[in-house]
Amino acid sequence: MRRKLLAVAAVTAALLVGAHVPAASADTAFDVLVFSKTAGFRHDSIPAGIQAIQQLGAANGFTVTATEDANAFTTANLAQYEAVVFLSTTGDVLNATQQTAFESYIRGGGGYVGVHAAADTEYDWPFYGELVGAWFASHPAIQQATMKVEDRSHPATAHLGATWVRTDELYNYRTNPRSTAHVLATLDESTYSGGGMGADHPFVWCKTVQSGRSFYTGGGHTQESYADTAFRTHLLGAIRYAGGKVAADCSPGTTQPPTGRIEAESFTSQSGVQVVADGTAHGGNRVGYIDNGDWVGYSGVNVSGKTGFTARVASGGTGGTIQVRAGSQTGPVLGTVAVTNTGGYGNFVDVTTSLAAGSGALFLVFNGTGAGGLFDVDDFALSGGTTPPPATNLALNKAATADSQCASTEGPAKAVNGTVNGGNADKWCSLGGTKWLRVDLGSAQSVGRIVVRHAGAGGENTAFNTRDFDLQTSTDGTTWTTAAQVRGNTTDVTTNTFGPVNTRYLRINIITPTNNTDTAARIYEFEAFAS
Repeated sequence: MRRKLLAVAAVTAALLVGAHVPAASADTAFDVLVFSKTAGFRHDSIPAGIQAIQQLGAANGFTVTATEDANAFTTANLAQYEAVVFLSTTGDVLNATQQTAFESYIRGGGGYVGVHAAADTEYDWPFYGELVGAWFASHPAIQQATMKVEDRSHPATAHLGATWVRTDELYNYRTNPRSTAHVLATLDESTYSGGGMGADHPFVWCKTVQSGRSFYTGGGHTQESYADTAFRTHLLGAIRYAGGKVAADCSPGTTQPPTGRIEAESFTSQSGVQVVADGTAHGGNRVGYIDNGDWVGYSGVNVSGKTGFTARVASGGTGGTIQVRAGSQTGPVLGTVAVTNTGGYGNFVDVTTSLAAGSGALFLVFNGTGAGGLFDVDDFALSGGTTPPPATNLALNKAATADSQCASTEGPAKAVNGTVNGGNADKWCSLGGTKWLRVDLGSAQSVGRIVVRHAGAGGENTAFNTRDFDLQTSTDGTTWTTAAQVRGNTTDVTTNTFGPVNTRYLRINIITPTNNTDTAARIYEFEAFAS
């Protein structure tokens, strides 16, 4: 990507002559803003991209305004446009006021199309990371590769076959967006060299952000891309989707674990690890950032009568071992299994060991040498006796409301989204006079256990862990009964069992938010289980 800027005007004009995309069925007129400001590397294909989008607009009933002036990002000006295209932007391109206006525009129903280096933009702005889906990590040399088209119902991919062969600059991304976005096409890393994401390498995806629409394509590095009829049709479909002119299913999809296996991220206590979103993992998440001495515990999983342990793991690091312990992280070791480098964090394999007799809750303790993460764990199973099925989080992605939120990125939905990634982008925060979070389960459910992941679970100062709170139930959302009281808490994760109670609504009512003078309540995840 980072190479010397070339003179492009004559080349651009020559490439675009004769490129033709059949007009889409008539849309009502709409307006598109194309933004191509760069604060880092500048792509020599930007002029070709602007001209291509202008030509698409002229043929398909939308106007195009091209700018590199970030002052265009005001609430009043953005209101003119149905969609905003970030065309190979790089670096920090918007100031705080402009960021606020753009976030409000998207959350209020605006559309976004990110092209290529749009993923190399605004790394320190959490909302933009949510919007684009994944940030750029690296790329090999420009070369031909084959994409597998997963969804041909989207207007940006409806014209394609099952595969799409293109020559372009092929990005690797810092994270896999599959758990939060609808992946439309993936790169087949066996067809080129330099891929770094393994068997699941998303390259085109879409998603919704509250009322807004987001689309990202990794293509578009080369000038030739914008003369390619298939790529121009791809862009047209993306713009029509983002502009709200055609509907598409952009809900994320995940792969569930096989029956009888327990998701590693369903731990009830831990030290040192983080939950990492990963579309290749069963359930869409894995336990990662594992270093020597880290551990996870499962209060609802008993090792009594178990004779074997199998874990689905991946490692791009040095590997290490998993100790299976009973009762606590320092309890008796029932078995140990080695994890070696699997060829990357997207390459999962099963490792197995036999277990000695023991009793009590399951704890997994991780050991190894090296820095930067030893390995990741996706899910596991215990054999011998009866292995309980994976617990179902009844609160996952259910409707959540709260007394208030500290910022637009810290709303109550973040506390029931199933991830604990740390930072302001993945928690509910409140500075209100009364601090409460309410979850509507949608219908009456039997609830007997509530797990709350506090500030420390998300990587914040443990002094911010919620100190005093009540867990409450209600059948009508108005009259509340306290099922459990917690006072003087200092731990990152609290697990409270009760009842069980037949209830539709759950609430955490926070009395004292922290263990210091900070007055903000912080909840990274609120989980409810039948038992």
